[in-house]
Amino acid sequence: MGVFQQLVEIGTPDGSRFLEVQAWVDSGENYSQLPAALLRRLGFKPTAARRFRVADGRTVERGLCPVPIRLNGEVWLTPVVFGENDSDLLLGAVALETFSLGVDPVNKTLVPIEAKALGIG
Repeated sequence: MGVFQQLVEIGTPDGSRFLEVQAWVDSGENYSQLPAALLRRLGFKPTAARRFRVADGRTVERGLCPVPIRLNGEVWLTPVVFGENDSDLLLGAVALETFSLGVDPVNKTLVPIEAKALGIG
């Protein structure tokens, strides 16, 4: 598991504009998360909901939707959770796998990885 900050770009729903933000990379979190107010300002609305267990043991339900994220010149849609308005910006494991990136916890950087695929030979 790695936790450090990384500049990422968050796109509008049509991908015509991108906003550069500083996000925490946390490979221990499944989904990426952005403050709901930021997502709404960019034009996003939740398209699904998931239940999450938070640090104090409570279970909460949060909306999420696919968001274009640009990292290292590549753009991919990745599910992003609508966090509390004062919540940290997180880049989680699903986004890292989508970009075929791993975490170098010693140097606190993202590194390219080979994706795994079954049955390709």
